[in-house]
Amino acid sequence: MRQFLLIPLLSLLLVPFNGRSQKIPFEQSGGQETSTYAQVISFYKELDKRSKRLLLKTMGPTDAGFPLHLVMYSNDGSADPATWHQQQKVVLFILNGIHPGEPDGIDASMLWLRDLVEGKKSIPDNVALAFVPVYNIGGALNRSAYYRVDQNGPAAFGSRGNSQNYDLNRDFIKNDTREARSFVRIFHYLQPDVFIDNHVSNGADYQHIMTLIASQHNKLGGKMGEFMNQQFEPGLYSLMKKKGYDLIPYVNAFGDTLESGWPEFLEGPRYSSGYASLWNCFAFVPETHMLKPYVQRVNATYALMESFVQFASANNRQIKTLIRETTDYQRTAETFPLQWKLNREKWTELLFKGFEAGRKPSGVSGLPRLYYDRSKPFEKQVRFFNQYDIALEIKKPTAYLLPQGWWRVVELLQLNRVTMIPLQKDTSIEVEYYKILNYSTSNRAFEGHHLNNNIQVSTHKEKILFRKGDWYIPMNQRANRFLMEVLEPQAMDAYFSWNFFDPILGQKEGYSSYVFEDTAEKYLKEHPEVQKALEEKRNSDTAFAKSAAQQLDFVFRNSPYYEPGHNRYPVFRVLQ
Repeated sequence: MRQFLLIPLLSLLLVPFNGRSQKIPFEQSGGQETSTYAQVISFYKELDKRSKRLLLKTMGPTDAGFPLHLVMYSNDGSADPATWHQQQKVVLFILNGIHPGEPDGIDASMLWLRDLVEGKKSIPDNVALAFVPVYNIGGALNRSAYYRVDQNGPAAFGSRGNSQNYDLNRDFIKNDTREARSFVRIFHYLQPDVFIDNHVSNGADYQHIMTLIASQHNKLGGKMGEFMNQQFEPGLYSLMKKKGYDLIPYVNAFGDTLESGWPEFLEGPRYSSGYASLWNCFAFVPETHMLKPYVQRVNATYALMESFVQFASANNRQIKTLIRETTDYQRTAETFPLQWKLNREKWTELLFKGFEAGRKPSGVSGLPRLYYDRSKPFEKQVRFFNQYDIALEIKKPTAYLLPQGWWRVVELLQLNRVTMIPLQKDTSIEVEYYKILNYSTSNRAFEGHHLNNNIQVSTHKEKILFRKGDWYIPMNQRANRFLMEVLEPQAMDAYFSWNFFDPILGQKEGYSSYVFEDTAEKYLKEHPEVQKALEEKRNSDTAFAKSAAQQLDFVFRNSPYYEPGHNRYPVFRVLQ
């Protein structure tokens, strides 16, 4: 009975769409215009009505007051990620319009999904697609012909900042925006195998239409990193070559030094691809070249998305296996790398198609200015520095302990589906903790924060009383790598870097010097070891020896009167 019903259902789903094709502004204008936000959502609502293979879902909120939408497409019409993974489909998650001034992916996705619905194109059964049609809705609504002044079309488009003027492609760890929090929920709902975030580049002029940022293979790590470097990226280059495109890694260089090569972009977790990599997802940021005509850029984006599907389908089993094995390995891995350094002694060579750079008098200042001479194209082998070495590796604890008072961090961990167990009673636990010895912070705000950098710590052990309701975070879970990257203060984009723990950096308890002088004198008599340390400090530091205030403060900081929470990093490591 089930088989009898299933056959006509699948037949209905796979019948090509015979209705009238929806033309979008891109086509109506001969490639000169891009759709407005309202036109995009209206388009997908109509596709949803016309096809049982495509579903438009309303997801979480945004700062703009409109909800994020998710488009889901599969040949069998299932729109459930859990089912997709049970069926061993490779799940591709495509994000469009994080920077609405870079709308290539928005239009390319509309064209592609319409072609899939109408039967002009197809995808294999072992692949499923999920799209966010427009991520930065506030930026899309802030439409102008004057943003991205250097870009070659379309006629008008959205702005880079969202409704709070955040750059959403810096918000995947700190989650200051509703968009970012909704994205995290969508990401964990889908648990994608491949993530694609469509962009348009800035920078130098060259012949290539499309460039590509991939998860940096050393940072991705292990067998997944090897597969990315040796098979996934080369496979995409080969498929795009067959479609007439000379794909090249993102040109991470500016000015007239391109012929000497450039380093591979190292994406931190603040970026979309860096965040996705923490969850063992193959992540990519396509970057079309801003100076190419809009038609060429949209067509190249369309071709690359098709290439992703071709490669993912052909390598379905290996992709799924590598992700599963890596996730399992990280549950028991003993150490995790947290910082990286470019190795300039190793490189690969690329065939780069550029234009000769030169200098000529500026029409503005009269001084020499850079220009690229398109009448002088060249093809040269250039060095691509794509080897990063581990600069810092940290041993994983058995668990972390996070006091419940740090509820903003608790909320972010829960948002990322981290397993967290509240203590059932007040408990004294032997822990390891860090003291922040030194750090630098930015003078100017960056995305609503003053980043902490160059962090130096010392390590200490102590038995500390934790309260009922404090959080025990076991380190035997899927989130292990994410947890190490956000909770270890020296990691690239740790919560400490983004100021979530800055209150510990301010001393709250002090003393009145004229009163504490007597207390300090008595304390030194009772603690000769502190007296000895004070004398050694005086003998080795002339400025210290001449400062009564510094010496009194030295005694204070080496006494029990000094508050233990000052500079003590409040994420504690359980080692056994």
